[in-house]
Amino acid sequence: MKTDKQNQRIRPSFGTTSVALLAVTLGLAGLAGLAGCEREGPAETAGKEIDQTAEKAGSSFEDTTQSVSEMVDEAGDYIADTAITARIDAAILGDPSLKVLQIGVTTNDGVVPLGGVVDSQQSIDRARQIAGDVDGVKSVDNALVVR
Repeated sequence: MKTDKQNQRIRPSFGTTSVALLAVTLGLAGLAGLAGCEREGPAETAGKEIDQTAEKAGSSFEDTTQSVSEMVDEAGDYIADTAITARIDAAILGDPSLKVLQIGVTTNDGVVPLGGVVDSQQSIDRARQIAGDVDGVKSVDNALVVR
């Protein structure tokens, strides 16, 4: 420290080393402050958790929507197959030459297997024709036999 002879006060003198040390200290304090800014606080953490939860919910919703769509498609196929079977059964029962015969009809994805015992080849041919004429039938697998 130096003494000012006029005012009789003591004033500090700063050397080059002191100024450099002060600059380094302030620089480090500034860097520490910036590093603290990069840390996440409760609001940032909560925001990230909300984003992650929303993303998971969106993904789950898409999976559920796809599963429901697949089930609806399967149910629609089943209903269509049931309707085909009912139309074939009604047509067979409405045909005078076939109505007394026991002909089993099922449908799976538009494919109709016919089964049972009939009295003639003409009955086999007629049952096959009736089944093949129904809308939605892709093919007829005829397993009818003459007794």
